[in-house]
Amino acid sequence: MKSFRNSLVTAIRQTVAWGYRRIPRGLRSVIGVLFVIGGVVGFLPIVGFWMLPAGLALIALDIPPLQRRLLAWVARHEAETERGAQGPMH
Repeated sequence: MKSFRNSLVTAIRQTVAWGYRRIPRGLRSVIGVLFVIGGVVGFLPIVGFWMLPAGLALIALDIPPLQRRLLAWVARHEAETERGAQGPMH
């Protein structure tokens, strides 16, 4: 379960970074909606369920209050993942 969460956080972080750098504002929402639609039919071979949270993250990048919350969430989970990778400090 933990590896699934880590891979999901990694996928969302990569999608957010890619979308923020390469996709113009406004178009991110359109692509996000397409990702959400693709995520709904994630049982099909080409698309996957990973597209649903990635699409919601792309949409959130165009809404300032949601963007702040999303970036804080990604940073928090990234820090937790790094702490977990270092192991317990005894």
